[in-house]
Amino acid sequence: MAAVELLRLLREQHGPLMFHQSGGCCDGSAPMCYPAGEFRTGSSDVLLARLAVEGVPERVGFWMSADQFARWRHTHLTVDVVPGRGSGFSLEAPEGVRFLIRSRLFTDEERERLVD
Repeated sequence: MAAVELLRLLREQHGPLMFHQSGGCCDGSAPMCYPAGEFRTGSSDVLLARLAVEGVPERVGFWMSADQFARWRHTHLTVDVVPGRGSGFSLEAPEGVRFLIRSRLFTDEERERLVD
């Protein structure tokens, strides 16, 4: 629930939001939160989902670099938030927290439902 509350706060402060996860080194592998449209996505990015967040009027796009997606395509990803300051330009940095991804492999049933 901490991630939901943080996203509500960030939405109030910055307007519509988006995530991008590049898969680079260091904090580049953490999801970065931006005002929607501020980070330019391109053909080397995959839109994984448009997240429905309670209390946020529009969905929050979650983009990932294609290289990162190729490695994580069979995992269930959850956006979470933890204490500590990440680096970079992610909107949550001044709040003393940082977003991170928790992952687990898909179950056999989930894998069967995937659309290639």
